[in-house]
Amino acid sequence: MVDLIMKDILGTPAILVGLFALIGLLVQRKNSGDVVSGTLKTVMGFVILNAGANVLVQSLGQFSSMFDEAFAVEGVIPNNEAIVALAQESFGTETAMIMLFGMIVNIILARFSPFKYIFLTGHHTMFMACLIAVILTTGGFSGASVIILGSIILGALMVLSPAMLQPFTRKVTGSDDFAVGHFGSIGYFVSACVGKSVGKGSKSTEEIKVPKSLGFLRDTSVSVSLTMVILFFIVAGFAGPSFVEAELSGGQNFLVFAFMQGLTFAAGVYIILAGVRMLLGEIVPAFKGIADKVVPNAKPALDAPAIFPFAGNAVIIGFLCSFVAGLVSMLFLPLLGLSVIVPGLVPHFFTGAAAGVFGNATGGRRGAVFGSMANGIMISFLPALLLPVLGSLGFQGTTFGDADFGVVGIVLGNLIRLIQSNMIVGSAILGLLALLFLLGWKTKTNENKSDIDAA
Repeated sequence: MVDLIMKDILGTPAILVGLFALIGLLVQRKNSGDVVSGTLKTVMGFVILNAGANVLVQSLGQFSSMFDEAFAVEGVIPNNEAIVALAQESFGTETAMIMLFGMIVNIILARFSPFKYIFLTGHHTMFMACLIAVILTTGGFSGASVIILGSIILGALMVLSPAMLQPFTRKVTGSDDFAVGHFGSIGYFVSACVGKSVGKGSKSTEEIKVPKSLGFLRDTSVSVSLTMVILFFIVAGFAGPSFVEAELSGGQNFLVFAFMQGLTFAAGVYIILAGVRMLLGEIVPAFKGIADKVVPNAKPALDAPAIFPFAGNAVIIGFLCSFVAGLVSMLFLPLLGLSVIVPGLVPHFFTGAAAGVFGNATGGRRGAVFGSMANGIMISFLPALLLPVLGSLGFQGTTFGDADFGVVGIVLGNLIRLIQSNMIVGSAILGLLALLFLLGWKTKTNENKSDIDAA
């Protein structure tokens, strides 16, 4: 039963988001037709988004195989799903309990603090719960102390992470309707700050002017298709026709295969954007019910692709620049005595694209380029620094990929390593979270004051 609720229901983002939409519509006393329609369309929006992600991941998987063959790359590939699957065998119960109570802490904090964010990216909630459970348990915590401390840490992160990004999210979307709930947020925050510092006077990526004869490139689907087809052609050429046709394409000509994979990638992006539009069209109005009754002024914190439709060019620029930064980082990691982190295309696409959108919002084209490159460096070095913490637990072959997992894991792991007393460790963690809340509270108060002065 616990597995059914935690893994199959609450661990499935589409169902989790649908449940919140259902509650919101019921609280608003909508008629049965609106409740059924709104709930199903919310779930469908997420299912469409995931379907697009799967298409895209499949295409990137073929690209990775060709890339590995072409350049003989060896190293650790960060993979959240792989490490969580390994950890579940030993830490499944702790992960489930921390996830459940962490979500409750999230709602309580949203109700009684100025940070009104309900984190709805269920799979990232589970990944973070797993990371916290592993580090606390192997650090000597056990029983109720793991669940209580882990739930507080997770619940706090679920409001602090969207709150940290919200000033920039407002700049991206031009509204305050929703927040970004994704544990790559530190990378996006850094990207936005980098954009702010380097992008003065730089035009938006969405204002890129092209000659009339190339006007068709303004269509995001066309420009993404061409970009990815060219990339696939280059990598397929280096991998060689014999490898592609024998191992990947089932005998299909390697250039035709590369062409179709480039278009498949573009189709995945198109499907994701369609799913996001449907999801936002339903979840935002449905959430009004929860905002009015349970958590006044609550905002849904949604997965990172929710911001992709607001800057289509920045999505592709961010992905490519983050990936390039990941490749360059590979050269420096061994020089610093760290393991080589092979840039995974999936994390570089999703977090690089989001970083590009945030960088563009604060610093235009220069912000998108340098901000997403900063994200690419972070998701190369942070997993390498996290690897020793997890390596001592028997997970040497893989590690978490996105920036927040690296920061949280490194801080928690080193606190436990340096301080022998669990009671002092617990107090230090709670003190650190309280400090972050106070800093965020003060920042928010100053922002509100500036808004009032400006008005």
